[in-house]
Amino acid sequence: MTNFFSLMRKSITSLGRYPTALLIGWLVLSLALPEIQFHATEKTFLQALSLVVLLQVAFVFNALYRVWGWWGMLRAVVGVVVLSWIIQAIVIRSGLPYGNLSYTRGLQPQVLDVPLLIPLAWMMMLPPAWAVARLITRKLTGCAMHLAFIGLSAVAFTAWGLYFDPMMVHLGFEQWSPAGGYSGVPWMNFLGWLLVSGVITFGLSPKRIPGGVLVLVYGLTWLVDFISLFVFWGLPGPAFAGLGLMGLMLVGAAIVNR
Repeated sequence: MTNFFSLMRKSITSLGRYPTALLIGWLVLSLALPEIQFHATEKTFLQALSLVVLLQVAFVFNALYRVWGWWGMLRAVVGVVVLSWIIQAIVIRSGLPYGNLSYTRGLQPQVLDVPLLIPLAWMMMLPPAWAVARLITRKLTGCAMHLAFIGLSAVAFTAWGLYFDPMMVHLGFEQWSPAGGYSGVPWMNFLGWLLVSGVITFGLSPKRIPGGVLVLVYGLTWLVDFISLFVFWGLPGPAFAGLGLMGLMLVGAAIVNR
């Protein structure tokens, strides 16, 4: 696993001043979110949550821009944000493919009852999932590599969903009717995560993914979300489910790149 850890170390040391500030700000504020929730007003907590997402999105934007330029970055942003927003709007109105979902009015702004924070959350984690999948599939070629990349990207992204949706339900931002069996979330929801993230990945077919920094984001999110859910929010089931599946993806990337 020497090559994998060397890649992580090189990614950290090569960060410029601006992405370093974004990364540190995101990390500190992410760890502080539970304390902010316990000691501040709901409005302040929502502002802090939004800032966490925006900081992580800005870091991902920067990583993509450095490799793809403005046009490539904007293509990915429009593809992920618009497509995930459309799917969410369909879900809310039809119950397909996830189930009957609604969001609290506290998450603003909203377009067609979908908080803009949700497609931005997809934008902040789907490229890191691509980076992990690319490392795992780097030794494959041709059609096998392409299919494996799409499938593993969907799994890596859905693994984070094991943290995200239970947290949103616990905080009162998401509501399912009827409540599902996974900490209030229907199991079918995660099949939807797999399908939608796979379709978006297939449609965009991302190339030259900035692996190091985005895998770093994936790994830090893996640890931060586990601490938040397990230690502060009392969600041991989702905490260990996310820890296990996201961790399995990272271990796979490390083994292939040992």
